[in-house]
Amino acid sequence: MDREEIFKKVLDCAFEVHTNIGPGLLESVYEECLIFELLMAGLHVEKQKCLPLTYKGLELESHLRIDLLVENQIIIELKAVEDLTDVHLAQTLTYLKLSGCKLGLLVNFNVKHLKNGIKRVIR
Repeated sequence: MDREEIFKKVLDCAFEVHTNIGPGLLESVYEECLIFELLMAGLHVEKQKCLPLTYKGLELESHLRIDLLVENQIIIELKAVEDLTDVHLAQTLTYLKLSGCKLGLLVNFNVKHLKNGIKRVIR
């Protein structure tokens, strides 16, 4: 399965979660529901994956965690906030850079219509 096929499945799963439980819950609830949907779709998912940080050749102990890593290719950063901000986008872009992944999805479940809470992020 190529990256775009995986991405479409991820989107379908996110829409399924939002359709079933709607906005207004904690990010952790959406994370668990989305993991369930992704696994049911036959995708490999890693939850809260540690992201190592190297600064000028020095391995640092970082507490960076990717919300979800799907098929070792797509980073999903989940939010349940009033509005996505530039900081959320910057965080996702930085995770892409540090992980070597090229495609990410920033999802804010705290919206009436999920299409308004989704940003595709490409490095």
